[in-house]
Amino acid sequence: MADKLVEILQRFISNENILTLLISAFPLIELKGAIPIGLKLGLSIWKSALLGYFGSTLVSIPLFFLLIPIFNLLKKIPFLKKLIVKIENVFYEKSRKLAEDAYKKKGLGESLSEEEAVKQSRKILRNALLIFVAVPFPVTGIWTGTAIGVFLGLSFKETFPAIVIGNLIAGTIITLLSAFLSAYVDIIIYVLFAIAIVMLIVLIVKIALAPNTEKNN
Repeated sequence: MADKLVEILQRFISNENILTLLISAFPLIELKGAIPIGLKLGLSIWKSALLGYFGSTLVSIPLFFLLIPIFNLLKKIPFLKKLIVKIENVFYEKSRKLAEDAYKKKGLGESLSEEEAVKQSRKILRNALLIFVAVPFPVTGIWTGTAIGVFLGLSFKETFPAIVIGNLIAGTIITLLSAFLSAYVDIIIYVLFAIAIVMLIVLIVKIALAPNTEKNN
């Protein structure tokens, strides 16, 4: 099945380097799928890792700046407005949950001044985002992480470093797994794609159940 998948992908793009790079920029798959697929395409483990890392990391730059403008543009289309609002609400809720969990674990010192409390608060959010992206799971990657950074109200200078470091950790884990389990690369691809499909279904259900009322954030 993995051979068939690779064969289908190569019908569209025959260059293994470009194909791996593009796969890494695709939502849900990202570098978690790009690295083992790169191996299946015949690339070395390090080349697959580098292409997967840079392809997935760089996509966060336009995503950070274009996400809200694109959402706002799409909300002007009547039949799309409710869907986009639901998607926004899913990200608002995910961002709120991430922030709440981070604050509970770290907490803020009661003796801090307002300025110090704000700085510590944003540091907690940055670290929480880094850890979120570092988990090598289909829904904890660049696309979701960048969106969460946006909906948390973090600046690009705060979001991008967390994305870069978190993605490096996730990429290192996947690279090591792919290297040590190279004989089972087909199984790794199956598992990752199966998880991605399940997570996509879960995301669709969450969007369907999300409220369609715009928040005033």
